[in-house]
Amino acid sequence: MDKIIIEGGQTRLDGEVVIEGAKNAVLPLLAATILPKSGKTILRNVPILSDVFTMNNVVRGLGISVEFNEDDKEITVDATSDILDVAPYEYVSKMRASIVVLGPILARNGHAKVSMPGGCTIGSRPIDLHLKGLEAMGAKITQLGGDITAEAEKLHGAHIYMDFPSVGATQNLMMAATLAEGVTTIENAAREPEIVDLAILLNEMGAQVRGAGTETLVITGVDSLHGAEHDVVQDRIEAGTFMVAAAMTSGNVLIKDAVWEHNRPLISKLMEMGVSVTEEENGIRVQAELDNLRPVTVKTLPHPGFPTDMQAQFTALMAIVKGESTMIETVFENRFQHLEEMRRMGLHSEILRDTALIHGGHDLQGAPVMSTDLRASAALILTGLVANGTTIVGKLTHLDRGYYQFHEKLAKLGANIRRVSEA
Repeated sequence: MDKIIIEGGQTRLDGEVVIEGAKNAVLPLLAATILPKSGKTILRNVPILSDVFTMNNVVRGLGISVEFNEDDKEITVDATSDILDVAPYEYVSKMRASIVVLGPILARNGHAKVSMPGGCTIGSRPIDLHLKGLEAMGAKITQLGGDITAEAEKLHGAHIYMDFPSVGATQNLMMAATLAEGVTTIENAAREPEIVDLAILLNEMGAQVRGAGTETLVITGVDSLHGAEHDVVQDRIEAGTFMVAAAMTSGNVLIKDAVWEHNRPLISKLMEMGVSVTEEENGIRVQAELDNLRPVTVKTLPHPGFPTDMQAQFTALMAIVKGESTMIETVFENRFQHLEEMRRMGLHSEILRDTALIHGGHDLQGAPVMSTDLRASAALILTGLVANGTTIVGKLTHLDRGYYQFHEKLAKLGANIRRVSEA
């Protein structure tokens, strides 16, 4: 079992860091490669992450050719032959994002069977919005023994209003609608940059998707799609994690190729706290002096609000800023688990339902801690950078789902950090 060991307390991050393509973008992009019956699809700037390997296996399990050139960070998918309509349980059960293959398989084959997905234990993520949307488009849905079966001789356009702007449901319905008869309108759609990136690929394949990035999507169905070549958008969450790392360590870090617009909610809160964030020609520079930072109140919301995927990392920053900060989590109900581990390091905090009160500025001490989910892993490592003494972070399977060479990138910026394997 691998562990990350950090000698903290004196770290000041300085230099440049290159971020990867977005995990949250590439997984639905891979699902979209199921749709074309002609031509190969090539995805570039693909992050080398365990979740990507899992999704590759989900797609491969449908009888589709998937080749991952890790040296070039490029995936080539050939779905031109007939495909299966049952997604392999072995891989679907490992990752919640795999539910997004349901819409593409159904749209292409008229029948799809997918197991209830697995993933991080950060709260319930019901898929009712996915299923209601597909039913509105003419699908018959049955659930039995943990399996979801969807059938439709031919999907048709529909007007769909989503009770919540679910990213996964928006992606699933977008992809299904590309091959449906007529026009599908999705209101209260998710607006994340990853939604825009998926729409770009679908349109490159010959789809007609309008309104991506707004609350209303309009998809005009077409008869068929073809392969395309596409560069995966940069990972705003990885970029945000390094922004917070720079602020926590009174550092000076250029996050290369980070997109200002994608990170605006986080940047706004960092600047409110007193962090210097500037846009440069080749990225975003973050500079800070910890003694000058102020406590803030943050509320997570669907995009363009503050991202829930940055909540854990930002609470780590709150923990070392003098005064009382407040974090309100509105997206997932079980996403404060990392605070229990941070208390082992000296964190002073209280949790009142969906609100965490962080009493910052107390000395933190290194300790053995355990990752509870993907973003919590990063938060614990960042806390280890500023805690006095040695911090040992275990259960890195979560970290490897969303960060590539995280410890190596931190080490290049000046962190005293290493990864070790234990039998």
